[in-house]
Amino acid sequence: MRYRAAALVLALAAAAAVLPLHAQVPPTAAEVATYKGLHAAAHRGDLAAIQQLAVNKAALEARDSAGRTPLHVATFARQYKAVQALLQFGADPAALEQGRYDAVTIAAVADDEETLRVLLAGGASAKLTTSRYDGTALIAAAHLGHDGVVRQLIKAGAPLDHVNNLHWTAVIEAIVLGDGGARHQATLKALLDAGASTQLTDRSGATPLQLARARGYSAMVQMLQAPGPR
Repeated sequence: MRYRAAALVLALAAAAAVLPLHAQVPPTAAEVATYKGLHAAAHRGDLAAIQQLAVNKAALEARDSAGRTPLHVATFARQYKAVQALLQFGADPAALEQGRYDAVTIAAVADDEETLRVLLAGGASAKLTTSRYDGTALIAAAHLGHDGVVRQLIKAGAPLDHVNNLHWTAVIEAIVLGDGGARHQATLKALLDAGASTQLTDRSGATPLQLARARGYSAMVQMLQAPGPR
């Protein structure tokens, strides 16, 4: 039993090292300085310019050097009113930039609940498979303990039990990549209350309960042991 627990801890440490600290790449200051037209207006949140420029439908889906559309740029800049305007003019909310992130996942990673709310109200989907990890916005938010974002995504129909190419679900990432603190606990609770599975395992066959025990996350262990269908 002790060997099993020690092996789990080592596996968790190795697995956490797989992920870079910043998978998403927002526009740099140098890139922003080169922006013109709708990209520049989106970054500034210039609604008058967006209204004028968005009549050119091709401009709505124009790409910068990293494949970002004006909608991506506005989302990275937390310009939620610009996001709303771009969606109203027909910007594609499912567009993926070079790193395979959509606007919803960008907002989720940024813990930007207001922009996320605007995106979802404007027709963006919480169900897309995104990123190099074939994950979802929900998995990304669970990883970071963005519990408010997680609750929004669940309400919007995000797939609770999607398994990414690391063989992790949102529940597993909340444990494996979380710190066991209040926000990750709230994230796990939201997932469990919504009916996320506790039986899906990681690549080594460890359940969420075993993973939480290995990390010493007693509050999460209690949640996972609570009676009820999982």
